[in-house]
Amino acid sequence: MKLGYQTNTWGGVVGHPAGVTSVKDLYYLANGSTEEALKDIAASGYKGFEIFDGNLMQYIDKKEEFKALMNQYSLDFIAVYSGGNFIFPDILEEELLKIEKVAAFASELGAKHLVVGGGAIRANGILESDYTDLGHALNKVVEIAEKYGLIPSYHPHLGTIVESPEQLDKLMTLTSINLCPDTAHIEAGGGNPVDVIKKYASRIKYVHFKDYDNGEFLPLGKGHQNFAEMMKALEEFHYDGWITVELDSYPDPKKGAEISRDFLKSLGL
Repeated sequence: MKLGYQTNTWGGVVGHPAGVTSVKDLYYLANGSTEEALKDIAASGYKGFEIFDGNLMQYIDKKEEFKALMNQYSLDFIAVYSGGNFIFPDILEEELLKIEKVAAFASELGAKHLVVGGGAIRANGILESDYTDLGHALNKVVEIAEKYGLIPSYHPHLGTIVESPEQLDKLMTLTSINLCPDTAHIEAGGGNPVDVIKKYASRIKYVHFKDYDNGEFLPLGKGHQNFAEMMKALEEFHYDGWITVELDSYPDPKKGAEISRDFLKSLGL
């Protein structure tokens, strides 16, 4: 297994203000330095990185600069993270056009995975048809990813219609997309990460590790999650892909990355 880290810890998760009035510009964005993030990720002992779509697209006219950063720090481009509402027909085309633009650029730069989150919660609550619509949209994401040679995965997330194990089960019967389990979001939604990994082993091509305790996302080893059991579950189906540590924010991003890397070493990784 190979270890990577998400750049979003540097600057924390914000968003692109243009997305308020333009769906095609509705990107995830970390308000920090991508160069600093890559430098610290490499120095902490990771071999690859994941990046938000908004931070990646800041380099759309500076492709060679991005390539130079990857080469300078000897990091693999593992994945780009994108997403959408996915349940509103009037804007779905715009969301998919955005994702295709991101996928094309990520593929050109050598990325391996396209990870998406989403499935909006309506102001008046969730409709059963929202799951069908989300599944349909995610199948379109699969088509986009495969067009550009990327491996597509869905990332369950708090604040979407896929928080609980029951909601995840409902969605997974309605789409062909792979699952990217985020261990902390699964637990925060009421699930057991080990059970989810075992249940969807055949559809797991990429994994997010994040620790969790008392409603807080934490560096690995600082919460109560049983990563040894998760590793055992992954090894049972011979998983040999990337494990990316992802932490939305931390006072000292590099220190957070180092804490998690040291913990992974204690697991033999």
